[in-house]
Amino acid sequence: MALSFPAGRAGTKDGTGDGPEAGTLRKGTPPHGRPRDSAPLRRKKNRARLRTVGFLSPWLIGFSVFFAYPLIATVYFSFMHYNQIKSPTFVGLKNWKYVFTEMPLFGPSLWNTLWLVVVMVALRVVFGLGIGLLVTKIKSGVGVFRTIFYLPYLAPPVAATVAFVFLLNPSTGPVNELLGHLGIDVPTWFNDPHWSKPSLVMLSLWGIGDLMVIFMAALLDVPKEQYEAAELDGANALSKFRYVTWPSITPIVMFAVVTGVVQTMQYYTQALVAGKLASGVNIGPGSVIQPGYPDHSTITVPQLVYSMGFQNFNTGAACVLSLVLFAIAMAVTLLLMRKSTGLLTED
Repeated sequence: MALSFPAGRAGTKDGTGDGPEAGTLRKGTPPHGRPRDSAPLRRKKNRARLRTVGFLSPWLIGFSVFFAYPLIATVYFSFMHYNQIKSPTFVGLKNWKYVFTEMPLFGPSLWNTLWLVVVMVALRVVFGLGIGLLVTKIKSGVGVFRTIFYLPYLAPPVAATVAFVFLLNPSTGPVNELLGHLGIDVPTWFNDPHWSKPSLVMLSLWGIGDLMVIFMAALLDVPKEQYEAAELDGANALSKFRYVTWPSITPIVMFAVVTGVVQTMQYYTQALVAGKLASGVNIGPGSVIQPGYPDHSTITVPQLVYSMGFQNFNTGAACVLSLVLFAIAMAVTLLLMRKSTGLLTED
């Protein structure tokens, strides 16, 4: 029996189709059914890619010049003997062995740096958050208090350190004179190995204005409706902070912790200036500064990098120290970022 089709339609392999071209692939269509890219379309895509690269070029140039190239050069020189005068020569792992087994100040500098990272960053975050909460609760004169807490942060690091060492001078400082009149045993602050690092922490807390501003902005951004709902449920001040304020400012707290860790891993100026002023050594042109006074209690890894690279001209060892510092900072940052991601996911 012959099959018949309706008028105006042609049969296809699957029984459907229109016109005489049914059942065959259209011209210019590949077997997978997608149209081939025409020359104008390819040119348009290329122009879009070039436009994207053009917009990214400032970042790409900055990343290459200020991060990628220095990092590659640091890795390269860590396996070289280079005194910045003669051409570098390959020495293999000798620089790494010297740093980890023979350098006497590597252990104290690493311990001091990690101690400052843990103690200084934690106290700065707590103190900055507390000042931010205090200032946001003040009803009158808030501008004056903001200015008082923020002004020390504007002081240059060297000037702020000089002023702080003068205030804590064990012989003529006003702080020790006041404590002596009150009958309190006064420490020698920067002249005592046990008090030198806590004195640096107090110096950092004196310039807490940057974190105060960040936390103030975060606290003022918390919706007031949530506080009102918590009050209707009978929540006290501690419960409101725990269940309303803290979940809202957690990303800002993690930002402060991560940036604080990175900054403290580069801690250099304040510790060096405080140690030199406390030791009584005049800092002038051409003077060689040996960091770490008193008893290497204030020496940090960045100070050791500068001393090895620009005073002793041992570039290979300085590069090894830099890579160790970079690895620790990267590991701590990644750990904190992972923890913060988990907290945000749970919230």
